[in-house]
Amino acid sequence: MATADTAVLLIDVQESFRHRPYWDPAGFEAYMARTNALLTGAAARGLPIVRILHTDGPATPDNPFSLVSGHVRPMAELADVPIAAEFLKRRHSALAGTGLSIWLTEYGIRRLIVAGIRTEQCCETTTRHASDEGWAVDYVTEATLTFPIQHASGVVVGVEALKLRTEVALQDRFAQIVDVETALERATVRSAVAA
Repeated sequence: MATADTAVLLIDVQESFRHRPYWDPAGFEAYMARTNALLTGAAARGLPIVRILHTDGPATPDNPFSLVSGHVRPMAELADVPIAAEFLKRRHSALAGTGLSIWLTEYGIRRLIVAGIRTEQCCETTTRHASDEGWAVDYVTEATLTFPIQHASGVVVGVEALKLRTEVALQDRFAQIVDVETALERATVRSAVAA
């Protein structure tokens, strides 16, 4: 029997973002197509898919990241694939205070494929944290989504610039920058050891 050494981390792909003032549907369709290609490819290979959702801020209905808002749930467009585990996080890193690192260790996961929202925030932070903790990481930029950010100077940094900056910061230090197909090809399996 073979067991996957690689898991997909699907970070914060949740309805909350549609209710933020910075939500921009530009690029969303392409992002979702690549994310779903990753998810269906991973499921076909027997790779565990771990869903992480984010909550923070006041516990009020008008806060889309509050559990009481009803928006801390997976986006409707996501492919219907088996989810091996789900974690709720309150910090930028999916490994911070969630129990995810324990789960990954228990299941013998050595490589992570990172996808989700936002490119330069929770996806990048989780990647750096995972690398520092000893996991190999494949960062699939095309399966991450972000939005323009205004700098204190008034300059608006666009999506492509944010993605490029993230890739430059991560490449060969914290992760390998790969596309969906390469991430899936690099996923490894090992033979289960008899107890």
